[in-house]
Parts: sequence; structure tokens; C-alpha cells
Amino acid sequence: MKTIIYSVRVAVAALLINAPAVGAFAAANDYEFQLVESAVDQGPEAIVAVRLNDKRTGRPVPDAVIFTTRMDMAPEGMEAMTTKVEPVPSEEPGVYRFKTNLSMEGGWRFKLAAKVQGEAETVQGELVLQAKP
Repeated sequence: MKTIIYSVRVAVAALLINAPAVGAFAAANDYEFQLVESAVDQGPEAIVAVRLNDKRTGRPVPDAVIFTTRMDMAPEGMEAMTTKVEPVPSEEPGVYRFKTNLSMEGGWRFKLAAKVQGEAETVQGELVLQAKP
């Protein structure tokens, strides 16, 4: 009986010692949003595609939940000029597509926030794209 209790204590101690290493496996800064294309056609049906990559592996991250988006013209000095952003389906894992109204040509800033499965921190990104005529 004492041997079993000792074995269980050793196993629990080993798990507790290794737990911090497992819990600290990834951080929000291990992920990165990238534009699929940095130039997008201007207009009310513009499609912006972004890829969420795991920087440690270089692989796309599928099934993230993007819960915050903001599109504005901050690169042109017009941060107050915003437009709506709607998610649209994507066929490619790790690529997230959005429909927006790029009413003016020039620089647009796209801010995103997402939750990645198994990651406690929020992944945030800020991308600059060009709306072309």
C-alpha cells in the first residue's frame, strides 16, 4: 500500500513540475496575420484576405475565431474614416476573407483580434493595404 501511495505521489510531483512548461508552450506573439494580397480593388464589394500563421512552424492556423475587425484610413491621416467589415467564407484553411467597402483609393489599416484554439491570449494584428482603382 505504501508503495502505491509513494508511486502516485511521485507521478503527481512529476506532472506538477512539468506543468509550467506545457502551459507556456505558446504565446499570442507566436502568431501573425499577413495579407494574402497587399493591393485590393477599390469599391463597395472589396474582398480582403488575411492569413493567420504560426510563426514557429510557418503553417497557417485554421479555425481561429476572429471577433474584432476595424478598417480605417489611418495611413492616409484619416483614422476617423471607417467602413464595415463582414466575414465571408474561405476555402483555404488558415485564410480568412472579409467583404468591405473601400470607398477611396489609398492606404487602409485593417485591425484584427482573434482567439486561437488552446491559446489563452488574444492574437492581434494590424495590416496596411492599398485600395487601387
